[in-house]
Order: sequence, then structure tokens, then C-alpha cells
Amino acid sequence: MRHGEFHRVQHIGWLRAAVLGANDGLISTASLMMGIAAAQANASSVLLAGIAGLVAGAGSMAAGEYVSVRSQADTEAADLARERRELEAEPESELRELREIYVARGLQRDLAHQVAVQLMAHDALGAHARDELGIHQLTSARPLQAAGASAISFALGALIPLLVVLFVPFVNLIPVMVAVSLLTLLLLGGVAAKIGGANQFRGALRVSLWGAFAILLTSITGHFFAGVI
Repeated sequence: MRHGEFHRVQHIGWLRAAVLGANDGLISTASLMMGIAAAQANASSVLLAGIAGLVAGAGSMAAGEYVSVRSQADTEAADLARERRELEAEPESELRELREIYVARGLQRDLAHQVAVQLMAHDALGAHARDELGIHQLTSARPLQAAGASAISFALGALIPLLVVLFVPFVNLIPVMVAVSLLTLLLLGGVAAKIGGANQFRGALRVSLWGAFAILLTSITGHFFAGVI
């Protein structure tokens, strides 16, 4: 019978990438566009900067996430290959190693030995992957999934400030973009916290405060260089 309970850890891989991508897409694109707007550019320049930021950011997020998670997957594969060789060369030593792991977790030595024997008879590599290496199917690295989630979520987050430029008069662009961006960040932070089982208020506040800081810093930078260049 399949295990039918719902556990949040099952979603940790794609959730982390998706939340990071959406937040980064919104914050970085809104900040970029705010910096350009604060430098007294016109609406077309602000929109062009936002489009360029969306495309470049989505590609960068996908590439960075893929390389990072691919490295983790390669490390896991190397550890599993080494463990497979050790199981073939020294099965008794590996049995004792697994037994001692269970003893350290609180089982009596005789029972730990029985458990180790039965688990190794069923799936020796799987038992050592889980209990010695900490590699589990639910949390193992999935590079393509992480890269795709990052790119798509970044693009979706970046679309929000672009829509503001398209539908809001340029004279009201800065205050409306700030308000829309912060409200969206509050929503994203709250949703991510809810899915992850954390406190929604703290999650929403944390994301929005860091987003506000990034937008403020870029706006100040754009305003400063507008008077220098």
C-alpha cells in the first residue's frame, strides 16, 4: 500500500526554486525599472529595460539553478557509486556500519542488527543512501525541474511591473509600481509561508521588507546618476 499522507517536504525542491524565481523576478525587474524611471527616462526606455530584465533574468535564473542543482545531483551520484562499490567489496563491513547507525538512533544492538540485515536484503543501496548518506527520493536533486521552475516563475514575477508600465500613466508610474510590487511581495511571501507551513505574517513581512529595500536602493541610485551623467 502506498503511503498516502501529505508532507510539505515533498514540494521543497520546486517550491524553493519557484518562490525564489518569482520574488527575484518581481524585485529585480521592478527595481531596474524604478531606477531607470528615477533617472528621468521616458516610458519607452523604462519598458525596454523591463523586457530586457525579464529575458536576461529568466535565462540567468534557469542557468544558475541548473548548474547549482546539477552539481548537487553529481555529488549524490558520486556518493552512490562509491557506496555501491563498497557494498560489493565489503558487505559485512557495510552491514555493521548500518547497524551502528540504528544503534545510535536508539535501537538495541540485536534489533538494530536484524533491521540492518532485512533492509540490506531488500535494498542495500537504498538503505545506505537514506540512512548513511541522507539521500532520499523526495528531496533528491532534480536540475531540470529546478531550472524550469526558476525561469517560469521569474518571468511571471517580472510581468507584474511590466503590466504597470503598460496600463498606468507615466506620471503616476513610480508610486503605483511601488504599491503594486510591495502588495504582490506580501502575497507571495504569505503564500510561500502557508505552503511551507511557516508563519504567514512573518513570511510576508520578510519578503516585502527586503523587496522595499532593493527598490529604494535602486531608485536612489538612478536618481543620483541622473544628475551626474
